[in-house]
Amino acid sequence: MDHEVRTVNLARPVKKGIMRLIFSRFFVIAVLLVAQVVIMVLTYLHFTERLPVLLHLQWIFTFLMIIYLFNSSMDSSAKLTWMLIIAILPIPGAIMLLWTQSNIGHRLETRLVKKQIDDTRTLLSQAENVLKEIEHDGSGLDDISRYLNHTGCFPVYDHTQVTYFPLGEKKFEAMLEELEKAEQYIFMEYFIIEEGYMWGRILDILIRKAQAGVEVRVMYDGMCEMSTLPVNYWKLLKAQGIHAKAFSPIKPVVSSHYNYRDHRKILVIDGKVAFNGGVNLADEYINRIERFGHWKDTALMIKGPAARSFTLMFLQMWSIGSDTADYDRWLSLPDNQVTSAAGYVLPYCDSPLDKYKAGEAIYMDILYRATDYVHIMTPYLILDDELETALCFAAQRGVDVKLILPGIPDKKLAYALAKTHYKALHDSGVKLYEYTPGFVHAKVFVSDDIRAVVGTINLDYRSLYHHFECATYLYRTDCIADIEKDFQETFAKCRQVTSETIKKEKMSYKLMGGLAKMISPLM
Repeated sequence: MDHEVRTVNLARPVKKGIMRLIFSRFFVIAVLLVAQVVIMVLTYLHFTERLPVLLHLQWIFTFLMIIYLFNSSMDSSAKLTWMLIIAILPIPGAIMLLWTQSNIGHRLETRLVKKQIDDTRTLLSQAENVLKEIEHDGSGLDDISRYLNHTGCFPVYDHTQVTYFPLGEKKFEAMLEELEKAEQYIFMEYFIIEEGYMWGRILDILIRKAQAGVEVRVMYDGMCEMSTLPVNYWKLLKAQGIHAKAFSPIKPVVSSHYNYRDHRKILVIDGKVAFNGGVNLADEYINRIERFGHWKDTALMIKGPAARSFTLMFLQMWSIGSDTADYDRWLSLPDNQVTSAAGYVLPYCDSPLDKYKAGEAIYMDILYRATDYVHIMTPYLILDDELETALCFAAQRGVDVKLILPGIPDKKLAYALAKTHYKALHDSGVKLYEYTPGFVHAKVFVSDDIRAVVGTINLDYRSLYHHFECATYLYRTDCIADIEKDFQETFAKCRQVTSETIKKEKMSYKLMGGLAKMISPLM
């Protein structure tokens, strides 16, 4: 079999261009959702025009909603956004607010997620010797572990080898090699799967492994499925012996349920090897095709007992709403220790359906603990007040804070929003750089040569508040030097943001960013 040429493609031929868009599920569902919102607004305008008394009542109602907002626990930026919406459209805006706050559309999912976490809190045990070591080494890792274990089951591991990949191409090569070694199971959970060379190569192996008796499960996000995969793609995979499902598929009914997407990228094999990072399963992530210049992305390969945490994360999501939670079967497989591996590894995840903001909390912990430097790569910069304050405070107390952002954006609105933070960060001493060859999709924090985080969590409201995410916290592992080296090599290809470049920024970006910032918590 010629693996350099052959790839598996299960999709039927489709029309290209505008006809494909018009007849796509994405277009039809989008039209239906917009129509429902328009009907609601027109109904409101119709009645306020014919019943003037409503105009007086709505002022009272608006005032009451503002009191409600001031006393709610939501982020201050989100409060301001909702106040703006209610000021423009008092009744529809208030209905939208109450509707989202009441969890209509995802109340059942919230209960199911909570049940999965509660039922699995003790499945992975924390090694006592590791706990004693981190309690006395001054790293603060024991504090982080205690915090994260409020949100789930996240042990700290030693004897785990971590390999850092500075490009998606490198991760892809390692994935193919490790997939061929699978004997018991292959679990894959990815935000985006798109048919092409990358997915075709992987699917070829998955089909062969499934035929050989390996348990193969694939999960992808239901929103991205609309634009990247044919309808009921899981049935096509099932015909090949692969268990598959779409997370929270989109239907033509307005619901806050759709706001919470599965943004994780997990591959775990036999509980021995796991992959995590920003790389989705589509050809631009390995620069097989070019969309926004050179695609800069990163990932980790974890070998050792820490891989089992990703097995648990996958099974928790897979088992939502299912009666077939088979944790014992897959977590009881013997793990493997890598005796030569240094440092500690803590895989963790974040859910939008609990009261914790684990992704943001870990990033802020790194910023507050840093003494020398914090170097960051992120594709998006849409910050709340707390995170912007943490970045500025770190720089103001003498920490070298550098951020690498895209030079060529994938989303112009997000790019414009990022630029609205440039002046405040720059004035506080944060150094900003844009990657001139193309688009940075990496989500990396590295600090003081001793700690780092690589995962799926962006510096924007989507990742920090609305998505299911995952990442790997590293402390004194050997690969931290590789992460910092990659930052420096990437940094050398960047242009610096200065006071002059901020002043000379395109007016279109200034206007777009200024307007979009008013609703940034909803984006």
